Formats: sequence, C-alpha cells, structure tokens
Amino acid sequence: MTDPAPQKRRTQVGILIFEDGEVLDFCGPFEVFSITTAEGQAGDDAQLYEVHVIAEEGDIVRCRNGVRVQPHYTIDEHPDLDIVVVPGGRGTRRELSNPRVLSWITAQFEHVELVTSVCTGSFLLAAIGLLDGKSATTHWASIDWLRETYPSVAVRDDQRYVDEGRVITSAGVSAGIDMALHVVERMHGPAVARQSARHMEYDGWT
Repeated sequence: MTDPAPQKRRTQVGILIFEDGEVLDFCGPFEVFSITTAEGQAGDDAQLYEVHVIAEEGDIVRCRNGVRVQPHYTIDEHPDLDIVVVPGGRGTRRELSNPRVLSWITAQFEHVELVTSVCTGSFLLAAIGLLDGKSATTHWASIDWLRETYPSVAVRDDQRYVDEGRVITSAGVSAGIDMALHVVERMHGPAVARQSARHMEYDGWT
C-alpha cells in the first residue's frame, strides 16, 4: 500500500485588525481567500489559502460601528505568513503613531510574498516607506491627504487596485474584494478567480 501524497501547504494569509478598523476592508479579503479552492473543486481539502486574523493583542477588537472580532493570533505569535492584508478605517490615524504595528508590518515585508492594503491602510505602508517611488491608491476621500502627506508616492485615483509587485494597494472598502481576487488570479489564474467571484456572487469581477 502506497502512502498518500502529502497535502500541499496552503498559502498563509495574515489580516491585520485594529480598533475602529473598517469591517468590509478586512472581511472582504477574508471571504475571498477563505473560499478560494482549486479549479473545479470544492470543500476544505481543496482550499488554497489559510486565513488568520491578527491583532496587536489577543483581546477582542472593537471594529467600526461596534463590530467585535476575536483575533486568531497576535503580532507577537502567529504562523509564518505569505501574504499580509492591512485594512483601513478611522483607526489607521491612531495606528500611524503605533510603533509596534508599524514595526510588525516592516518585519513581515522582509519575508512575505505580498503586502497588501485596503482603503487608508495604504497610509501605514507609506509611513514605513513601502510606497516610496511607487504608484498606490486609497479611499477616494483620502486621495488628497495621501498625496499631500507622502509626496514620494504616485497616488492614483482612477484604479480599484494598484499592483506594484510585492506591494498591492486598493481603494476603499469593497475594492479590497477586487484586490484579493486579483491576487488569486495572479497566483492561480483567471479561472480560479472567476470561480471565487461566482461563489460570492460578486458581479463586479470579470
């Protein structure tokens, strides 16, 4: 009797959350990555990504409009990641002066395949220099703020997401879904991305 083939390691996605973070900013990408399976397959065994919600501390995080989320891990202890998702929301203003969170994102960039942001999460990437000399985007209401605060960033106001290789930024809220589907397409091809969008009944993806 031959031994079964070892299961392929799933891509590890870490989604940062923090107080007053925008809910769909992180729930949209969470949904995309968590339901994505190999082409034509379904079920847990076919999942291509394993998604972890990560916060500075292990306590329940009060996100935008009172949604309370229990993180899986803290920034001090979590599985090795391949992709990091940094959401936005009003809470980013506080996190911009949080050296622990900024240092964590910096450290992750040293070894992960991708660092991504949704909405004003791009400000956290800009604050640590990840967007210097690159094109990026953010929520439409914060475009001018990003331009004025980080003049070394070529801010785009005409795209749902901007792919700069190892760094991908997206516009506000629902645009994080487009960004995550783009990552799926980049890693596994358009058929898998369409399959995930179809599963979510997300008609905005073609």
